[in-house]
Amino acid sequence: MAPFLAPLALIAAAPQAAAPATPRPPLVQVEVVRSYPHDRSAFTEGLIWHDGALYESVGREGESEVRRVDLATGRVERRARIDPSQFGEGLAAWGKSLVSLTWHDGVAYRWDARTLKPLGKGRYTTGEGWGLTNDGTSLIQSDGTATLHVLDPRTLKEKRRIAVTLNGRPIDQINELEWVDGTILANVWHTPYLIRIDPRSGKVTQIVDLRPVVAQVSVSDPEGVANGIAYDPATRRLFVTGKLWPKLFEIKLKP
Repeated sequence: MAPFLAPLALIAAAPQAAAPATPRPPLVQVEVVRSYPHDRSAFTEGLIWHDGALYESVGREGESEVRRVDLATGRVERRARIDPSQFGEGLAAWGKSLVSLTWHDGVAYRWDARTLKPLGKGRYTTGEGWGLTNDGTSLIQSDGTATLHVLDPRTLKEKRRIAVTLNGRPIDQINELEWVDGTILANVWHTPYLIRIDPRSGKVTQIVDLRPVVAQVSVSDPEGVANGIAYDPATRRLFVTGKLWPKLFEIKLKP
């Protein structure tokens, strides 16, 4: 078993009635509120809700683009294509613009949020581009390790780092990120779990079990894993999807 998966699997399997000496993050179940159509050819890397609309970053060389998507139908309303030599990754909003990462190139693109017309690009030097989110003052980037990078949204220079730990152990393979009520929700690559991260301490405070959601999709590609979290703070709706999934789900965390 991969090292990053072991702590998650142990928590999922542990009797919840037990009272460990060191409190474990609770394992939270989810309720599916509603499902929506999703482009099953979309290799989802980033998902956000911004200014009343759903946006998605799609990866793979030659296929990478940023999209505005109609939630009800899954139809792509607007799209902006990324250099075909590059692999598109995380996506976040900043002001009236969107910022999207590339996996290996260290290039971040800026797009007009309304039109998706290009506004320019910049470079970041904080490892691979995986996930991206916005905490209101900074951008936060994941790079596949147990470290999150807090970036200046204008210059993309690193301001500080967040070392992510679960029960005192670093947890890597952190992928898509979403800022939710002052915390970070993150996909852990190749697992059916989300983790909630305290941005101050880096500690995982909650594990969200997406296995019932994953069970509702059938994807033969081994890379068709859960990836994509969007949150609408105005209505408190939480959305999740995955790479090559035919559905996008609105979910609610059970108390």
